[in-house]
Amino acid sequence: MSRFELKGKVAIVTGGAGGIGAAISKAYAGAGAKVVITSRNQENMDKVAAEIKASGGEALAVATDVTIPEQVDNMVKQTVDTFGRVDILVNCAGGGSQMRAPTDVPFEDWNRIVTLNLTGTYLCCIAAGKQMIEQESGRIINISSTAGTKGNPGMLHYSAAKAGVISLSNNL
Repeated sequence: MSRFELKGKVAIVTGGAGGIGAAISKAYAGAGAKVVITSRNQENMDKVAAEIKASGGEALAVATDVTIPEQVDNMVKQTVDTFGRVDILVNCAGGGSQMRAPTDVPFEDWNRIVTLNLTGTYLCCIAAGKQMIEQESGRIINISSTAGTKGNPGMLHYSAAKAGVISLSNNL
């Protein structure tokens, strides 16, 4: 028997349409969880959901831009409407940018990276957290980076955002 058992649990995985998020979605489904895959890329979400369903799992694809509060609230609502609860939230949505010297980072790039990596994580934590408080149970897993603890040359904004995710997690 696997030590990793999620039978009967409902997990939301942001950024679940590719990379680490897709791998987490498939692993959770393989462990028995009902998985809600979220991303801005409907085609990739549908592929991951189809793979999970083909292997006997349950999956729901919900198009979500984690930087838009109404979409995040809708993600949680659709999860609860479909599966009745939210047991696990994995905040995996995020991304980097072109490497630049700190003095060459345009404000728009700074804002985009911080909003995606930190504000998106915050919005998802609060929306899912409200549901988890109501249920009196739940777990939130926030994906950060070593860039958030050590920095990353040329990625000032990404490193700052990931440090923020670590602090957000500690404070929540």
